[in-house]
Amino acid sequence: MTKYLTFWTDGELFGLPISDVVQIISMQGITPLPDFPDYAKGVINLRGNIIPVIDIRVRFGKPEAEYNENTCIIVTSIEDSYMGFIVDAVDEVTDLDEDSISPPPKVSKDITNRYLTGIGQIEEKVILLLDVAKILSENELTEVHETAAQNKSAEAADKHPETPVVDLRAAAVKKNEGE
Repeated sequence: MTKYLTFWTDGELFGLPISDVVQIISMQGITPLPDFPDYAKGVINLRGNIIPVIDIRVRFGKPEAEYNENTCIIVTSIEDSYMGFIVDAVDEVTDLDEDSISPPPKVSKDITNRYLTGIGQIEEKVILLLDVAKILSENELTEVHETAAQNKSAEAADKHPETPVVDLRAAAVKKNEGE
């Protein structure tokens, strides 16, 4: 059995392996960045980590929707970095055994089949199971992280353009020697 976090987006139920989920946070202010693709809404600061945020609706070609009290961000771990995904609402954590998972349909070779790992079923619920590492291609993932890092560096330089480096221990020693 594998545990999945299930969530709703545009009336469809999706699932991510719980092992890929770091945290679920309520919707918060997102800092937009220039040169980000439409689906990448910007970045958030989560305990000192700058995390790119992707709107799953837009990424999946669905119409944008107003964010509300159910909208949240699922923070995931992809390789050595974090990525946040905006979803309409989180549903639950559920167990799926191998027998309740079917392979994704082979209707076409479009982008959808790239990130679908299977289709789970619990009673009457159909859950589209996602591979979080494949929601973005390697090039898209690199582009999003590089743009976020460049903007973080530029923002830090703008805020503190001439911040002197001070050795506090040396200053304390000088103060003690003067007394």
